[in-house]
Amino acid sequence: MKTNAPKISIVIVTYNVAHTLQACLDSIYQQKYPALEIVVIDGASTDGTTKILEQNTDRIAYWKSEKDAGIYDAMNKGTKHATGQWIYFLGADDVLFDDFTKLANELQDQHLIYYGRVMTLGGPTIPVNEYGFAKYGLCHQAMIYPKAVFDKYQFNTRYKISADYALNMELYNSGEYRFEFKDHLVANFNQTGVSSTSIDKDFEKDRGALVRKYFGNNIWLRFLFWRFKRNLKKKR
Repeated sequence: MKTNAPKISIVIVTYNVAHTLQACLDSIYQQKYPALEIVVIDGASTDGTTKILEQNTDRIAYWKSEKDAGIYDAMNKGTKHATGQWIYFLGADDVLFDDFTKLANELQDQHLIYYGRVMTLGGPTIPVNEYGFAKYGLCHQAMIYPKAVFDKYQFNTRYKISADYALNMELYNSGEYRFEFKDHLVANFNQTGVSSTSIDKDFEKDRGALVRKYFGNNIWLRFLFWRFKRNLKKKR
């Protein structure tokens, strides 16, 4: 266990999640890492979510319930109230595993964005190369960012579902940060949320151009060919 461990701010965005929120919070409380703070931004829930937040107030560093402009507007708000050197985003219907503490203990370089594995319906996620990153991106539940990222960057709220994917593409070849994989299974990613059940039409419209901008022509051409084949299969 680290001594003088750097603080990690865990940002949770909530809206009518009374049925899952306590389990999410409990999974954070069970971590052995000694320097975690919880920031919750709630979108004016009406189902009892705020009652759960009130019941956990003594263990939450900051929470507020008010209307917002969507998931990424709330995540941007959360980063402004985070006081840790590192930031991690957890869905209110997700839970942390014990390996989150192992990943947390490996945080060292403020120019690295660390990521591990998360459990999905298809099994644990895998590390990606540059093409895989451009093609699929990473689950934000797998990633811990240096706080400095959000002193300069924000999520683009025009993308209602995939703004984290868009931001990570920008960061990948920014020259400021590198992504480093650590083999720890850090969380269970519940694939019933909006990011798994809906399509971000604005992002999909821009996606090819973003791949070309941030990854270059070779990867862009491979991406276009992959997307062409995928669309053919859908039509059959």
